[in-house]
Parts: sequence; structure tokens; C-alpha cells
Amino acid sequence: MLQNYIKQILSLHNYIDAIVMVNEKGVIEYSDNFRKDINNLYDEELVGRYLWDIYPNLNDENSTLLRVLKSGKAILNEQQHLVNYKGVAIDAINSTFPVKSGEKIIGVAEVSIYIEPEKQRKDITLRLKEREEEKRQLYDIDQIITNDENMLDIKKKIIKVAKSDSPVLIYGQTGTGKEMVVQAIHKNSSRVSKPFISQNCAAIPATLLESILFGTVKGSYTGAENRKGLFEAADGGTLFLDEINSMEISMQAKLLKAIESLEIRRVGSTECIRVNVRILSAVNESPLKSIRENKLRQDLFYRIGVLQISLPELKDRKNDIEFLSSYFIKEYNRKMKKEIKGLDESVLRVFKNYLWPGNIRELKNVIESAFNITYSNEIAVEDLPDYMFSVKSEKNCAAGLVASDKSLSELVKSYEKDIIVYAIKNTGNVTEAAKMLKISRQALNYKLSKYNI
Repeated sequence: MLQNYIKQILSLHNYIDAIVMVNEKGVIEYSDNFRKDINNLYDEELVGRYLWDIYPNLNDENSTLLRVLKSGKAILNEQQHLVNYKGVAIDAINSTFPVKSGEKIIGVAEVSIYIEPEKQRKDITLRLKEREEEKRQLYDIDQIITNDENMLDIKKKIIKVAKSDSPVLIYGQTGTGKEMVVQAIHKNSSRVSKPFISQNCAAIPATLLESILFGTVKGSYTGAENRKGLFEAADGGTLFLDEINSMEISMQAKLLKAIESLEIRRVGSTECIRVNVRILSAVNESPLKSIRENKLRQDLFYRIGVLQISLPELKDRKNDIEFLSSYFIKEYNRKMKKEIKGLDESVLRVFKNYLWPGNIRELKNVIESAFNITYSNEIAVEDLPDYMFSVKSEKNCAAGLVASDKSLSELVKSYEKDIIVYAIKNTGNVTEAAKMLKISRQALNYKLSKYNI
């Protein structure tokens, strides 16, 4: 009976600061304190204890809970002064209701709204301002820069996905923009005014991840304190778990249970805490490959992958390479107060034939590097990092040069020769090859003679 009553009251959690329920003996059966910043009590330290052990100043006359337990009549909106056993004093407006089984009173439920002191009101205002600032700093859909047809479709999908509360799994290689996508989902969702919490699962040792996600109670291990985890921190908002396929398999089972039940249990606690969190997650390799290699539980994949977004690599977004380069050039012109006009034609050819293993992040870093060393108003081949000429490309041209002791000038000539050979082989004649290379037939003939092709 008490449990059914709890479920009904929980629907009000956005409008109240605390819920407590006691049985007919005055023992606390349930507690949910949403404002621990005001009343520094954790639910696990309350359940199972007598009400007057928690609030020593209460008695049969001044306690709304004990009075309703005795009379069986509800008390609405009564102000009450409370001092908990830690010495923290609070004022609250309480509404208190009897819980009956037939005619018998089996317990009492109370909902509270705390009256915040002036300092606490200022602190709350400050946190709200900080939350607004965090919201402004999140990426939005317009900041996903693209001219690629597939990516434009993905931007449309993001808007649709944002309106849902279902879990989303994003698959994309390093540097493809997974964090931008999840932030855009959150920013366009109904949860935008609530927290957005991001955690890279690969960055946390497996032994610590459970306490970071679910929190701890004091004494659960040496040095442990009462701390909420990321699930509680993200309550009402969005929790992004990046590289979830790096999470230990046993931990994935606990995560699955938390997602399915919408409840978590702090390390060392026996109490379950209800949470309202939307889970967004990401993997940096094919989810099915992760499942085959036992890096990702199949049942967890089905749960977190209700909605899925797959981000293409930059090498598969040829239309975006020049487009993004122009965007980054404008950005660094502004930051570094320079006037770089763009890319030299030879650089653009290098870019379009390079594999970009680091994807958009790598392109941005290459542009930044060139800005720091160029003496021209255009980025030239000489301004590019040497490693770009020692990585094999998909077409065995351009970046298909093997690292050697050659000079940069020699590498560029070898690179140009490989491009021309590739063009001739794939077109069959000089005229078509010249069209592919976007140069005149005469210029191509000169280069064929120059390189003795």
C-alpha cells in the first residue's frame, strides 16, 4: 500500500523539495530529498530510522507527521521549523496525508517545499545563471558545418531524434563530431534547461567507473563520502557516455539494469534512487564488431541503440573538405588576426586524396598548424605537416608515399607523379586524364614528359 502511494507522489517531484513517508510506528519507510543543498540529508541514512532520531526537536505536538498519524486527518500547507541531527536548521511548508488500509492508518506521507534563506536563494540564482551559460556553450545544429548530402540528412534526423526521450547510439570514428551531435540533440530537446553531463568511459579505470556513475555512501570503502554519481547529477537532463564499448562487460550489466529500471544504487547502499535521465552513448567502431569481439553486450546494444546515428568519415565527405577548410580558415583568420585567402590548388588536391584518419579534428589541427608557419596569403604544400606525405591513401596516390629521407620537394614531385599515373590508368587516355586532373591537355603532356611517364 505504501509503495503504491509512493508512486503516485513521485509524479510531483518536479514541484516539491522532499518526500518522506513513515509507518504507524514512526519509522521512516521512504525518503526522497531533492534539495540536499538546503537539507543535508541523504536518503540512505534516513530509511529505517525513527523520525525523532533524524529530527530531535520534533514531538507529538509540533510534528505534522506525528499529528496526522494520531488524528488521521490531513494537514495542508503548514509551516514548520526543523533541526536535523546534524544541526542543520531549515524551514519548510509541509502538506501531510494519512495512508490507510481500509479504516486503519498504516502510515503518513508528507511533501515539503523548503523556504530558502536569502543566501541560498542567491546561490540558486547563481547556479541557474551558470546553467544558462552552460546551455549557451553547447553546440547547436547550425554549428555542424557541412555541405555533404548525407550530413545534411543527419542534421534533419538530429532534430527529429531530439524530440524523443528514447536512448540514442552514435557511431563514428575519432574526430567525426560525435560530441557535437549529442550536444545538438540535448540543446533541441525538452531537457535543455536541465543538466548535460558527458563522460568518456575509456578515461576512467573500471574500478572507479561504478562509483562515478552511481555515487557512493560514506564508509562504503576507505575515504568514501556521501556523493552522488553522474546519473543523479544528470537527473532530468541528458547523460552522454562516450566510447561505451570500452566499458568493462560486468559494468555494462549494471548500466543496463539502471537504464531499464530508471533506478540506481550508490556503491555501499541498499537503497534504490529513482532517476529521470536520457542516455546518449557513442562507439568509435562498428557496434556489431564490438559485439562480436565481446566489447559490447548485445542486450545493452539493443537498449541504448533504440535510435541510431552513424557519422561518415571525412574521407567519404569529399564535398566537405574544401567547405570545412574555408570555415576553419575564416575562424583562424579571426583568432590570429591574419588574412589567409585559402588553399593553394596543390594543397586542395592533397587534402582530397588524403585519408584523414583523425577526420574533422585532424583537418582543423592541420589548418591551425599551417597558420602558424605560412608566410604567404595562401596555405601551400610546404606548410603542411610532413606526416601527411607518409601515410598511404585509399587510392595509392597522393598520400601513398612511403616515409623516407627524401626532401619535401622530392616528396611533392613523387606525389604529383603518382597522381598522374593514377589518372592515366583510370581513364585510358591523356584527354580524359587531363579532365580528371582539371588541367589542360598541354600541361599534362608537359608533366608526362617531365616525369618520363
